[in-house]
Amino acid sequence: MLYELRIYYMYPGKMEAINNRFSNHTLRIFAKHGMKVTEFWEDTDPEHSRLYYVVAFENREEREQKWEAFRSDAEWLQVKSESEKDGPIVEKVESIFLKRAPYFPQ
Repeated sequence: MLYELRIYYMYPGKMEAINNRFSNHTLRIFAKHGMKVTEFWEDTDPEHSRLYYVVAFENREEREQKWEAFRSDAEWLQVKSESEKDGPIVEKVESIFLKRAPYFPQ
């Protein structure tokens, strides 16, 4: 199993916008493409406006296929456009690829 930790660095004042987009649209579109989100967190440090989440995939090939399908999804493109009408929400995205340590239970 491959886990992708995604870190979104928000533009100032955009945390509510990203939370609304995920809760109202993105998670449903992820599910439509078989993307399984296992965790979600917000940074507790008020100096940082970051959102963290983990998506599980069988392997890199599946990851690439599912992200490509998501990124080209017409509904996603419309949601992204509408949610960014007042400017972009996410300044930078970082991805870290992880696998479970063999001694930690599933």
